Amino acid sequence: MSQAYEAAPAGGAARGDTVLTVDDLCVEILNDEGAMLAVKRLGLALSRGQTFALVGESGCGKSMTALALLRLLPEAGRMIRGEVVLQGADLGRLPEAEMRSVRGGKMGIVFQEPSTSLNPVLTVGRQIVETIVAHTPHRGAAARRKAIEWMNRVGIDDAERRFRDYPFQFSGGQKQRIMIAIALAAEPGVLIADEPTTALDVTVQAQILDLLADIQKEMGLAILLITHDLAVVSKVADHVALMRQGEIVESVTARQFFSAARHPYARQLLAAVPTYEKRGAPLTAPDDSPAPAGRAAPAEPETLATERAINDIDPVLSVRNLCVSYRARGGLFNFGKSDVDVVKDLSLDLHPGETLALLGESGCGKTTVAKALLRLLEKQARVTGHVTLAGQPVLDAGRAALKRLRGEMQIVFQDPYASLDPRMQVGDVLEEGVAALRPDLSRQRRRHRVRQLLDRVGLPSGAVERYPHEFSGGQRQRIAIARALAVEPRVLLCDEPTSALDVSVQAQLLELLQQLQRDSGMAYLFITHNFGVVEYLSDRIAVMHEGRIVEMGETGRVLHRPEHEQTRRLLAAVPRL
Repeated sequence: MSQAYEAAPAGGAARGDTVLTVDDLCVEILNDEGAMLAVKRLGLALSRGQTFALVGESGCGKSMTALALLRLLPEAGRMIRGEVVLQGADLGRLPEAEMRSVRGGKMGIVFQEPSTSLNPVLTVGRQIVETIVAHTPHRGAAARRKAIEWMNRVGIDDAERRFRDYPFQFSGGQKQRIMIAIALAAEPGVLIADEPTTALDVTVQAQILDLLADIQKEMGLAILLITHDLAVVSKVADHVALMRQGEIVESVTARQFFSAARHPYARQLLAAVPTYEKRGAPLTAPDDSPAPAGRAAPAEPETLATERAINDIDPVLSVRNLCVSYRARGGLFNFGKSDVDVVKDLSLDLHPGETLALLGESGCGKTTVAKALLRLLEKQARVTGHVTLAGQPVLDAGRAALKRLRGEMQIVFQDPYASLDPRMQVGDVLEEGVAALRPDLSRQRRRHRVRQLLDRVGLPSGAVERYPHEFSGGQRQRIAIARALAVEPRVLLCDEPTSALDVSVQAQLLELLQQLQRDSGMAYLFITHNFGVVEYLSDRIAVMHEGRIVEMGETGRVLHRPEHEQTRRLLAAVPRL
């Protein structure tokens, strides 16, 4: 039998308060190459009031473990061995009818992506009521009151009115709150939180984590937190179990994990977390190497000199008084409504070889800026201002001039899976852009360039004949970068390119971007809410709030001496190791 890792519970709970025990869990997945073990001899124990963090990179078996606990494995998966005991009941022996009362009733789950977890054709109130009716005695008006009470508890303003709203009418952070309300509506003893804050900005992430902590304290909830975000783990976890290739390789208290990690893989992951102190040092290291020390934060005279040097170079991209307003849709109920101003009088310069980070909360207009610069909003928005790329006007360019300019400025979108055509092989995806923007190249030269690009971003040449779904998230992001680089742009707009990546894949991607910038002098406008990436990569920071840039300056100055209240608010919300 495997060892069940159990930490000292939080909040003074005794060891006898163990609510979930997993022993010798093995999960097998069938694929075209046969059967493979996705989870191997896993053991853990979770106590009342405890936050147990299951940490690891994509594909290590974290989410498969969560699905196995709830007996929700995909058709190709099966639990071949092991025991899962919840509050004294062996879940592996329960008939399916009784398992339905366990799911949501005794063990709830918050999935990673609320947009795909919520039913788009049902109001959020009805979805919460479904859980309450299934697992509690409340019915009718009582169930409705309970649902509204939970919406209030998770921080949804004007809950009674919004009870009748649909998921699309809520922001990403609000949808995550709705998911938490659904998971907790029946007051289960255990909550599985599977990457609950991955795609959220730092302020909403902080709110969600504080919300879970408050509810945990109130209910004595045991939380199994599944994540690859080590900074979040350091903030909330009592105990950490590190998974690799289906196995737990280290299981210790959170304090011990972050202060004296024993396993080389744990040290490697901690070393890959980007910070300001590591600027200029590699983030990736072999398994048995110590964490790179990095260099000390630059002194003030050096940062001022760096900023002056950047400002002495003519900008490759210049934006003056950019305004973007989304047009009110036509129709009887929208008659007379005014346009919605999303970007307001924005100005910035981007210099060759520079990385300018554009920061701000979700909805502040960051992505709208990128789309406006590429003229991707002309049908649904009114864009005004003056934008020049290498001295050429962008917003007024005709079709032929715009085609040339798009060869000079490319974008890497946040979700590579959504931005890559699933019906096209990778080679065709990469060649398509070259054929459109560099018609002077022959087919043979285009194909040679495609193979060079794949090699440059660290993918095998055989990838040309594979489809996007055959790659991991990090590999798909590399394909998206290769596509953007295919026409050798002078400016690369990066819209949250690392938001869903593991720390080691993120580290590889950041080092790739730095190397490409050193080789070509390319300029990056880096749109993100990941402050670690900003601290490590950027030369300057621009902070957006409600469509405006409220603060801009050299990275060290903005991070260490912020002047605007919104900048200070963002920095205060950043979880740190």
